[in-house]
Amino acid sequence: QVQLEESGGGLVQPGGSLRLSCAASGFTFSGYWMYWVRQAPGKGLEWLSCINTGGDDIHYEDSVKGRFTISRDNAKNTVYLQMNALKSDDTAVYYCALRDGSLTRNALEYHYWGQGTQVTVSS
Repeated sequence: QVQLEESGGGLVQPGGSLRLSCAASGFTFSGYWMYWVRQAPGKGLEWLSCINTGGDDIHYEDSVKGRFTISRDNAKNTVYLQMNALKSDDTAVYYCALRDGSLTRNALEYHYWGQGTQVTVSS
């Protein structure tokens, strides 16, 4: 069965960096777009970024563009999110997700989710 497992979250000061990882199994990882989504306390799901199968078609939500970088290693079945210049507004649970279908930024249409990793940006 499909499994997605995020790691790499934690507490970081404003301006700091973290790299999140999402290890995937149970499906042909290299054949699917992968997504990163977050949910801040008391807020809804926010789509952040996606990457195509080959890693050469990438999209970002405007608030993270220039600060976050998505990448993937198909040999390791892992997708990453490098987060730089973190702000307090970036505090959230971060999820990787998979959709068995065409590309969409609507997180409600994603079929599989990891358990999430907490990122807290605070001094």
